[in-house]
Amino acid sequence: MVKAHSLLYAIYICLIVSIICGALLYFANLYNQLNLYYNLQEELYIQNQSLVNFVLGNKMVPVEIEKEQHSGIEGNFETKPHGLLTIILAKSYIANDTVASAHFVGAYNSNKTAIYLTNLSKSLSYSGRVKLVGNNQLPSTFIETSYINNAKNQLLVEGKNTVSELQLPIINPAFKEIFKKMKSEKAKLSDIEKPMDSLYYNSFFNETKEIYVKNSTLGNIIFKGNFILRSTDSIRIKKSSVLEDVILIAPKITFEEGFKGTVQAFATLGIELEKKVILKYPSVVCVYNNSSEESKIKIKKECQIVGAIVLFGNSPEMIDKNTIEIEEDGLLFGDLYCSGKVMLKSNVYGSVYTNRFFLKNSSTTYDNMISDIEINTEKRHNYFISIPMFKSQETTYNVIKKVL
Repeated sequence: MVKAHSLLYAIYICLIVSIICGALLYFANLYNQLNLYYNLQEELYIQNQSLVNFVLGNKMVPVEIEKEQHSGIEGNFETKPHGLLTIILAKSYIANDTVASAHFVGAYNSNKTAIYLTNLSKSLSYSGRVKLVGNNQLPSTFIETSYINNAKNQLLVEGKNTVSELQLPIINPAFKEIFKKMKSEKAKLSDIEKPMDSLYYNSFFNETKEIYVKNSTLGNIIFKGNFILRSTDSIRIKKSSVLEDVILIAPKITFEEGFKGTVQAFATLGIELEKKVILKYPSVVCVYNNSSEESKIKIKKECQIVGAIVLFGNSPEMIDKNTIEIEEDGLLFGDLYCSGKVMLKSNVYGSVYTNRFFLKNSSTTYDNMISDIEINTEKRHNYFISIPMFKSQETTYNVIKKVL
């Protein structure tokens, strides 16, 4: 005879076993769903990367992307400018799942020009230790030796020297277009959402937001993404600011000593980088001056720029009023273009295009003189994608930077 409490225990045991079995089935189902989700996400990411590679291989030409038959994943893309850079916006989606990415892209630069000095004045001369790696186009194929100090002179040239033309290669028209009205949405700073305290962010999938900067000093603030910061007066960027992939437009822009960021800075009167400023890849420092006023790009000691330095717009008669001055112990990894004159005391791993060099000390200024520098195109590696200085027929594109 079975006792009542034994039957009760049996019921409890059956209930516990059923709960455990149900839980196991439930977790097994969750695991399968999670596994399917991650597999789908992986397929979306793979398709999205394939889409970007397809766009690069198709030379950025707009085409309709067909739906993948085996997975049902669809995709689309668009390209748009952000300053001097081009962005690919790619989306891959199925049902309610979407993977999106944004990339700065550009064409490879196979140009091996070290110096292009126009044939407007006397030949190039040097003093101290100078190393030129790459092809040079100069007023004369002979680089003269000058003795302006007591240091030993040493010139190393690896490349061909040929006679230059009377004018610089025509700069990419996109540089001038920047100073005209760009497509953007005017916005007040108070209207921009902040994901975190002091952080302003705008996705590149959104329309560019153009913010008028009222204060002359920009500090203790973070801007990341699809922004244009514009001012009708001077802007001083303090080192406490964080700017990433942002466009700056003003008559004059100054970066405080120690600032680090990634910017495209465009001015009409001048740009100054105080000591130890670092502008990361891909950055642009550009002045456009087509007036009779003076303009200058001043880069002080120990600054590093990865991208391009450009001053243009002036006529040959205005060369002396438009200058780029780069002090010692810095580095430009990229290209320099100046329709005025350049004083160069830091190394350049890339190309230099100018109408005239100059070198000055406490008592004298020397025309078409370089001293104690290295201009080396071989250190700008083949996989480095330059800022598009000139209109090019290059057909090999690649990603500069992933921004989403």
